[in-house]
Amino acid sequence: MNRTAQAEATEAADLDDLSPSERILHTAHDLFYRDGIRATGIDRVIAESGVAKKTFYRYFASKDHLIVAFLEYRHRNWMTWFTDALQRHGGGPAALVPALAEWFESDVYRGCAFINSVVEVGGTHAHALDIARRHKRDMTDAIRKLLPASRTAKADAQALAMAVDGAIVAAQFEDSPAVALKSLARIVRAMSA
Repeated sequence: MNRTAQAEATEAADLDDLSPSERILHTAHDLFYRDGIRATGIDRVIAESGVAKKTFYRYFASKDHLIVAFLEYRHRNWMTWFTDALQRHGGGPAALVPALAEWFESDVYRGCAFINSVVEVGGTHAHALDIARRHKRDMTDAIRKLLPASRTAKADAQALAMAVDGAIVAAQFEDSPAVALKSLARIVRAMSA
């Protein structure tokens, strides 16, 4: 099991040790990410988190509030994992491929929660769209830090971020993430030459 899947499995195992608001958030995270935001109703989150309806509404006034909390939570955790993985794999542009391989090969991989949320609710949920945009800016900034200083570094980081997003989407529908990772590696090599 890779580091990403291990962390998510550990979180699920420790659900009983969490406060009610944390249980709700962790449960919503897993359900929203795995099954989708629209497909997951509040009653299901309440049932699977083991809290009373009144407890749920004490912490989250509506599903919209829970969606925002989910995306903020996912952003913090994913960015922490991403920057750590990039450093563990050498801290240069070539680190993108093995870092993403960790994620793509995990048992719980369902693509980018931010791309998925924009597809599902982006047009009707301005906060979700704002968080997704910030996430992509932060991801691009992390990629920028891998690149040597140059007058094209910002544009190069944006191009690599777009290639990463393409690989994330491709890894969802290919039989294996290997095709997406191989294509991303080719782009990284071409831009590093």
